[in-house]
Amino acid sequence: MQTLIVFSHLRWNFVYQRPQHLLSRLASRWRVVFVEEPVPGEAEQRLEKFSPTDGVEVWRPHVTADAPGFHDDHISILQKFIQDAIREEKITDYWVWFYTPMAVPLAAELEPRGIVYDCMDELTLFKHAPRQLVQRENVLFRDADLVFTGGPSLYNSKKNRHPSVHCFPSSVDAKHFSSAKGDHPLQSGLGRPRLGYCGVIDERINMELIDAMATRHPDWQIVMVGPVVKIDPNGLPRHANIHWLGQQSYNDLPSFINGWDVCLMPFALNEATRFISPTKMLEYMACGRPSVSTSIRDVVEPYGHVVSIADTPQDYVAACEAILARTPEQQAAHSAELARAIARTSWDRTAQAMAALIEQADRARSESEAADESEGATLARVA
Repeated sequence: MQTLIVFSHLRWNFVYQRPQHLLSRLASRWRVVFVEEPVPGEAEQRLEKFSPTDGVEVWRPHVTADAPGFHDDHISILQKFIQDAIREEKITDYWVWFYTPMAVPLAAELEPRGIVYDCMDELTLFKHAPRQLVQRENVLFRDADLVFTGGPSLYNSKKNRHPSVHCFPSSVDAKHFSSAKGDHPLQSGLGRPRLGYCGVIDERINMELIDAMATRHPDWQIVMVGPVVKIDPNGLPRHANIHWLGQQSYNDLPSFINGWDVCLMPFALNEATRFISPTKMLEYMACGRPSVSTSIRDVVEPYGHVVSIADTPQDYVAACEAILARTPEQQAAHSAELARAIARTSWDRTAQAMAALIEQADRARSESEAADESEGATLARVA
């Protein structure tokens, strides 16, 4: 196998998370073609191509229809774009990798050696989830050779739906987050204490907790780093001590996080967060920073001994207060505990383990094909 063709509902230049971490590493082994969902409502239909990092080529379709995502209105033109590009670039020996079941129809005319489904979220529970998503996921479970899940909760939910389901929780590049060089200029002028969050800001964030911290402690500076999506920005809590800084570069995140006294995971407890495994949790830990999370299962069960857990506004504020009251000795001891916790995981190890499973399945496919050819040749001679 020489190439991975990946279908993703997330754009490569969106928040740097699981797909980018894994695929940029797998690109040292195989060529990676990252097919994004289309950009709708364009003046002309075309396939944009660019290479954001070594070994990865992004294919970004532009379409004239207005429907969002991998909508049925786009399927025929997307199929043509992909088939033409595969032919032009002489891609013949490839696997297909899905991040969203909505892209399944695009592979109908393809001939991959194998199929991976990396289920990083329970997309069926997200706001505005397409109605076809469940049906297409059923097809994907039927056709996939390997299924990876983004955390223990998802693994337990999916493990009985396919014979080869493997749990690969969120991981971290510890070296990246331990190499901050000074405070980020967007927050360097803010006072202390600083409490911060980085990540997507959508229906999974409990805005009541953000508002409670800001109103009960006007002396706290609340720093919110990340794009606002799928919710009305006008509904965000607005106070002088809440700073909405928008999406920032992955390279800049360490300088933000290392400038915070408390890191926040203020997730709402709803259907959209039922199966999440937050990447930011380990990024906070890699910076040696204390954090407070609501009771997300994939936070509580593996890391509840090093992450403070609180759900109500009163308890969440109290948990932050308790962290801010720690002595320097307590802070140092906790940082050491965080370092021990993250030493057991890395994106490098996760990508290597995934690659080993793909290579094993690919070898099995080759051996099966060779056996079939040998049997066919024997039958031909007998005939």
